[in-house]
Amino acid sequence: MIGYVAHIRVYEPLGTLSDDERRRWTDYAESGDAPSRSVLMAMENDRAVAALLAVPPRVVLGDNAEHAYVRHLDGLTYVCPWRLQLRTWEALDDFRSLLPDELTEAFLPMSSVLAAEVEHDAWSATNPDVVVGIRSSTWSVPLPWFVLFEAEERRLVLGERRAAGAPPHVGLDRALVYLTAMSRARRRAARALHVVRRAFDEGPAVDALDEIGRWLEEFHPHSLVELDYGGLVHLLDDEALAGDDSVAEIAAALEHLGNGDAEAASRLYEDVLGRWRAIAALEHAN
Repeated sequence: MIGYVAHIRVYEPLGTLSDDERRRWTDYAESGDAPSRSVLMAMENDRAVAALLAVPPRVVLGDNAEHAYVRHLDGLTYVCPWRLQLRTWEALDDFRSLLPDELTEAFLPMSSVLAAEVEHDAWSATNPDVVVGIRSSTWSVPLPWFVLFEAEERRLVLGERRAAGAPPHVGLDRALVYLTAMSRARRRAARALHVVRRAFDEGPAVDALDEIGRWLEEFHPHSLVELDYGGLVHLLDDEALAGDDSVAEIAAALEHLGNGDAEAASRLYEDVLGRWRAIAALEHAN
């Protein structure tokens, strides 16, 4: 099933992983059975929906097979494991931070929440160095993600546009993906943070850029960073998708801001923000 979700992923080189992880993902990558990118995204979405629709919703996903996104570049293999259970625990922590316990219980039994908390703590104690390499956003792409890339790093495929609920596609898929080296992503994040902090000192934009820069520092410096529009590509027609220049526009906005032209920077920023708000508003359309 297609989910209207965008993703940012970090792929680490196989050779930099721990011995157990390296053996596991080497066997996986060389098996020839690893699902395609589009199938993996659909599988992720199906499992999330199934867990959410269970009564009560499940926060323990069981022993379902773990998968990974795999990339081969310049003779090296890179992997970005799903880590669905860890992502579920972290999403629950984020959800709880937004609500008092009384409201949390309207969605999940407190016994399930507390059991998940204990399991998460126990797992983290024995796996202190494992970091989730996938972030997801429904119905929109967070604007701070765009600063990590340049326009020339885009890969666009205008495959078939499909509706929600359609099965994953085998073969040429519709996609808009950016890929860059970790060193470039970190440098761009740091430069963007410097420009925005100098202009505004503090605020949500500063906090968001600082946070994503800190997240990137958790991974091996020779990793790859990928922005994948995921299922959002099916919300846009060919002309709109091909014409999406959000990465270039945010880069231009930062350049204007760095040069002291806040008015030009604001115009570009508002253009991008307004476009993505219009896409996000489709969540509430019939």
